[in-house]
Amino acid sequence: QVQLVESGGGLVQPGGSLRLSCAASISLFSIHRMGWYRQAPGKQRESVARITGGSTNYADSVKGRFTISRDNAKNIVYLEMNSLKPEDTAVYYCNAILMDVAGSEYDYWGQGTQVTVSS
Repeated sequence: QVQLVESGGGLVQPGGSLRLSCAASISLFSIHRMGWYRQAPGKQRESVARITGGSTNYADSVKGRFTISRDNAKNIVYLEMNSLKPEDTAVYYCNAILMDVAGSEYDYWGQGTQVTVSS
């Protein structure tokens, strides 16, 4: 089991930057995959960025603007967001997937942090 705590959301003007943090209660080496998802009002939750070991992938809408990274010593995963647009406004959730020896996956979510991009 793992607890996830996000921080770093807030209000930013278009073109601005924010860095989200997700602190995990266990070592990142024990987690199969970490990711950031977002959900805007009236829309489904969507994947933004994911990191598995040293491999990353991004939604097309954020490629070149967002960067996911990890600090293994602190058990924190970051989402650096640059050139923010109003359409990036959403609640951002941290996700962790643990895998047991049988290959079964277990999903864990943080409580979410609000990001609002507006002038």
